[in-house]
Amino acid sequence: MLRVLAVDDEKPLLEELLYLLRSDPRVRSAEGASDATEALRRITRALESGPDGPDGIDVVFLDIQMAGLTGLDIARLLAGFARPPLIVFVTAHEGFAVQAFDLKAVDYVLKPVRPERLAEAVRRARALLGRSDGAEAAEPAMAAAGPTVPARRGPVPEAGADLGVTTGAGAAAGAAARSGERVPEQIAVELGGVTRFVAIADIAYVEAQGDYARLHTDEGSHLVRIPLSTLEERWAARGFVRIHRRHLVALGRIDELRMDAGATSVRVGSAELQVSRRHARELRDLLMRQATG
Repeated sequence: MLRVLAVDDEKPLLEELLYLLRSDPRVRSAEGASDATEALRRITRALESGPDGPDGIDVVFLDIQMAGLTGLDIARLLAGFARPPLIVFVTAHEGFAVQAFDLKAVDYVLKPVRPERLAEAVRRARALLGRSDGAEAAEPAMAAAGPTVPARRGPVPEAGADLGVTTGAGAAAGAAARSGERVPEQIAVELGGVTRFVAIADIAYVEAQGDYARLHTDEGSHLVRIPLSTLEERWAARGFVRIHRRHLVALGRIDELRMDAGATSVRVGSAELQVSRRHARELRDLLMRQATG
């Protein structure tokens, strides 16, 4: 089975790539590096350990355009070693393919990464390494079914209804109702080329991750390429309120409001989220209005 290092300086994309790799039964371990310096440190340790050592790496899944050294630069450095790990480039750009294969890359996978395409890259790497451990039979089922997102949060109580208040989320809700604007019931989520539809009512809170947002539900989390500010505006009519620059929360999913030494936080299921000072007072008012009907 393969020992893999995935390298990408966009953290959400790195997490998705690692998730897909770890879902492949032919991958024994998959670790991540978020920049070229960290990647080179991990690879150097692997080379010093030797191919059969505890830190060994068989394949590096490598983004090309990164801050500082590019993936091509890393591949050129590795070409100077006697037994470097295999390289699979994973990139959103088609224009580097010739350079990649000049550097003896095993494969060139375009983003957004499809599970079946990544599975083919894993198969090619295994074939070059001469690995055979009986895991191939699991590949068709994995590619056909697509990955499932593991649960990361505990139980979350039933979502609340429209709040009927005149500030914050309630104001936006009233505006949407007056304009006759239809509030969407679902959001489309892309994962490895598969589109899923997540009910907004199932979302407990949303976490900002750069230009992306991670939606947390009872069953797990989903990544979408939408800024948190956009979701705040769109979902105000669904009872979502901003509590922090990083978090948007469904008001009806808040289990507890905690105030300690001037700091405010809320518990949503098993997650405890900080509330910024600028949002604390409005949030308290909204929760009190909700509690008193």
